[in-house]
Amino acid sequence: MRHRLSRSRRSLAAAVIVLAVLATATTARAQDEHKRVLALYSTRPDARFSIIGENELPRILSTGLDGNLSYYSEFFDEATFPGPAYQTAFRDFLRAKYHDLTFDLIIAMQSGAIGFIEKERDGLFRDPPVVFLSNDQAPRRLTNATGLIQSRDYAGTVSLLRRLQPDVTQLFVVSGAAESDKAMEQALRRQVEQRRSGLAFTYLSGLATPDLERRLSVLPGHSAVYYLIVSADGAGNVFHPLDYIDRVTAAANAPTYSWVDSTFGHGIVGGSLYSQQVVIERIAQLALRVLKGEAADSIAVSAVNLNANSVDWRQLHRWGISEARVPVGTTVSFRNPTVWDEYGFYILTGAAVLITQTALIFGLLIQRRRRRDAEGQLRGSERELLKSYERNRDLSTRLLQAQETERARIAGELHDDICQRMLLLTIELESLGRATHDAAPAAEALAMSRDIAKSLHELSHRLHPTRLMLIGLVPALEQLGLELSRAGVPVAFNHSGVPATLPSDVMLCLFRVVQEALQNAIKYSNAKSVSVDLHGAPHRLVLRVTDNGSGFDVDGAWSKGLGLASMAERLEAIGGSLDIFSTAGSGSQVMATVPLPVSEPDDESARAAGEVQVPASATLQ
Repeated sequence: MRHRLSRSRRSLAAAVIVLAVLATATTARAQDEHKRVLALYSTRPDARFSIIGENELPRILSTGLDGNLSYYSEFFDEATFPGPAYQTAFRDFLRAKYHDLTFDLIIAMQSGAIGFIEKERDGLFRDPPVVFLSNDQAPRRLTNATGLIQSRDYAGTVSLLRRLQPDVTQLFVVSGAAESDKAMEQALRRQVEQRRSGLAFTYLSGLATPDLERRLSVLPGHSAVYYLIVSADGAGNVFHPLDYIDRVTAAANAPTYSWVDSTFGHGIVGGSLYSQQVVIERIAQLALRVLKGEAADSIAVSAVNLNANSVDWRQLHRWGISEARVPVGTTVSFRNPTVWDEYGFYILTGAAVLITQTALIFGLLIQRRRRRDAEGQLRGSERELLKSYERNRDLSTRLLQAQETERARIAGELHDDICQRMLLLTIELESLGRATHDAAPAAEALAMSRDIAKSLHELSHRLHPTRLMLIGLVPALEQLGLELSRAGVPVAFNHSGVPATLPSDVMLCLFRVVQEALQNAIKYSNAKSVSVDLHGAPHRLVLRVTDNGSGFDVDGAWSKGLGLASMAERLEAIGGSLDIFSTAGSGSQVMATVPLPVSEPDDESARAAGEVQVPASATLQ
């Protein structure tokens, strides 16, 4: 048991040692990843360059290091506090403030800060790497350092001025009395002398502010003003350079130009402006490379030109400078938006909607016109078709009437002529039989003549049912049914609600339909029985002829023979309709529907409806 406890204690101690080693390594790694950066500016804290740097540098560095950053900044304001005493006091301040800190990188902004780092680096900061921004074309090369050279292009603004105002002959340069102001003026002089702009330069340097304002207010014609910088005037007054330019542009009776973007929006027309935002972003990216492990000495110092032409649209209009003279690629700011600028999208959208609607309206109008044309053509075709239909219907009705007239004529001739002769022949044969001793041949001839007379009589009735007009539709159909029943096919006839008097054309049409349907049932369907049903309804008659025959193909039957077509044409001539139902092996049904007039037709309409004439001899039947 004691052995087991001893072994457990040794395992626990080993685990504690491992955790302690891991924690120490993690802490050391975290300390290695965390970076301390000191940014040293050559400007006062409220300078535009300092404000931009304090906004952008910590943000870009912290993002690039995933938040592992401690950022410090100081301002070596040599322009406001010149002399060695200020440098000594500033050094002692930094030594007291950062004596126990070690920096991973120092960022030196512009010449004053670079000179201070070169002098005090070893004593203050224990030789950390340096990233610098210099405005000198040939800065002093520091050890363990890299940077950017952004030479100030003062002459670029003079070139832009000449493009915008070619009539300007005199340029008045405004600068202050501070040492840094004088150094900037000397740099301008060197650049314009090299380029020979053709302008007469007048340097208003180190004047007291009231004197300067008076001079600027009475400048001669064809003049312009170039504002360099005024940190202090000739009376020893210290100014913020951006506050001072507001006084210059307000006092001058000529357009004012400058060289740095911080002056933009303070009344200047424009210039070849140095972009402080871009240069600080470039310095921050260079600093990240060093903080992430690249040796500063291995990164070559590069010269950049971050100037760009910019003009203020408001000042162009204030001084009557034509916008057409603005060089291509120049940024024009503060332009008052035109109606197109503000509402261009809505104008384009509205125009697109209007054009689309107009196109749709035109399309609809064209479509309506085409539809109307098509409807007109269709109505014309319908009229022509209706005329053709009416002509065909009229022709069909006339043909049926002519057929019935011809049948009546033939039936009359058969009855009045042939049947009478057969009657006389029969009488003669009877006389001959009585006079002849051998009566057998005469009896045979007499029987044959009587059969012929009977057949002619029946044929006459089939051709024209004279009794239809005499006794009416219902008795005529009953008689027709009896005749067919005696021939061997039972015909059952049922009727109800049939008016006592009917138009002659309706009676003739229904009689012919029944006649044709019965003949078809007996002749083609081999029906064993047939039923005829005729029923009256308000303003119509409904006829049904039903058989139990073999049935037939209704669609195919229309193209064979004339029976069905004749029934349909007869019914159509009087406004009726025909429906036929049949299936193989289950018989057939013919249904006819005939409209009836609301009131009884007069004699004239009855005569117009049917032209059939009853022979005078029909009463003999």
